Amino acid sequence: MANASPEFGNTHPGKPEPGSTVQLGDGLTVSPLGFGGMALTPVYGEVDPAEALQTLHHAVDAGVSFIDTADIYGGGSNEELISQLLKERRDEVQLATKFALVGTPTDGYTDIRGDAGYVREAVDRSLQRLGTDVIDLYYMHRRDVRVPIEETVGAMAELVKQGKVRHLGLSEVTAQELQDASAVHPIAAVQSEWSIWSRDVERNVVPAAAGLGVGFVPYSPLGRGFLTGTVDTSSLGAKDFRRNIPRFAPDAADANQAVVVAVRSVADQLNATPAQVALAWLFAQGRRLGLPVVPIPGTRKAARIDENLGALALELTPAHLEALDGASDAIVGSRSADPTWVSEGRE
Repeated sequence: MANASPEFGNTHPGKPEPGSTVQLGDGLTVSPLGFGGMALTPVYGEVDPAEALQTLHHAVDAGVSFIDTADIYGGGSNEELISQLLKERRDEVQLATKFALVGTPTDGYTDIRGDAGYVREAVDRSLQRLGTDVIDLYYMHRRDVRVPIEETVGAMAELVKQGKVRHLGLSEVTAQELQDASAVHPIAAVQSEWSIWSRDVERNVVPAAAGLGVGFVPYSPLGRGFLTGTVDTSSLGAKDFRRNIPRFAPDAADANQAVVVAVRSVADQLNATPAQVALAWLFAQGRRLGLPVVPIPGTRKAARIDENLGALALELTPAHLEALDGASDAIVGSRSADPTWVSEGRE
């Protein structure tokens, strides 16, 4: 059964506004900006749990109700942290989590599991850690190429019938994988890396999602912090996840400063911040390419949430977009240590 969305499909969604909502696919309605929970675990350095919980509450207070996590963030501790928010505010949150990767971002991954038995085991573990009886959006985090995607999505569809999950999502799938999955059950969202410096998904995955009425949830929309101009790659901690990514290697990072300069230049012209420009670019791309786009930047600081929300009111001119598009053409280094683990390496 193909996914359908009368509001989006091949039409051009309107600009999201503060306080508004956005419909992804399969009728899932979320805040126009989400929150990526991975930053609230020790992926980019140590985290204060009390500050992390305060940041989550501030996000919901500010209108960011779409909260994204995964079972492997902090070895499950991220889901446990978010459970503390849900105890008080479950009805205010659209909750997304993911399964399939085995391991952790800091210690490394040992496997990808997409078999039906693992799907059933993983969801029950996540529900227990999250302290809830239903997940609003359940993603396959990465593709297990040993298992037909129809088996994985078929098992996920059973979770919908059982009431454990409301909507299904896929992360880092190819266009063909998305089409095959959508034939089994409606897909609400594709989550893949997409930003000014990661545009490979625009070739095949984004057009496929637009045609199927599937929403897009860009992770790392700020280039894992690089696009904000605040990351000193020479001083990343020993366990910082970014040390494994080729474009953060010293020579590549130096070359990639050109895109930071371009983003900052546009930000200065608009009296905005680089983060706001990077997010506004994604909203503009959604309008240009005809599908709903809800980025999920992560942060440990409540003030950054307010800053990011400012992107909803930012208008980029055609000249700004041209400058940013041009800067993205000169990026050095892959966005993944193993390109086959993301859609780019399997298209």
